[in-house]
Amino acid sequence: QVQLVESGGGSVQAGGSLRVSCVASGNVYSTDCMGWFRQVPGKEREGVAVIGSNDGPEYADFVVGRFNISKDKNIVHLEMNSLKPEDTAMYYCAADRNLCRGCRLGTCVRRALRYSWRGQGTQVTVSS
Repeated sequence: QVQLVESGGGSVQAGGSLRVSCVASGNVYSTDCMGWFRQVPGKEREGVAVIGSNDGPEYADFVVGRFNISKDKNIVHLEMNSLKPEDTAMYYCAADRNLCRGCRLGTCVRRALRYSWRGQGTQVTVSS
């Protein structure tokens, strides 16, 4: 079992930056896939970014050029820049043994929604 704890959410004005982080504990492997998805009440969840130890990161189209995901052992960070009001959501960290591998380019990020473990989420609010 893997436990994930997010931190770093908050409120910011449009154009600003935030960094959210996630610490994985428990039965964690260095090769685990880690990533982020987000959800707004009443809307479908969206994969945001994923990364594996030997795989390059992949981003959803709507954050390319603005967000950056990085991983250091059992910690994953999501640096969010040029934030927009539509980025307002609960951001969830997720982890899995394998789902970041063997996926076609452009499809890996959606797999974050199916990762085996997820955290409780951290709220990000962007005001206009």
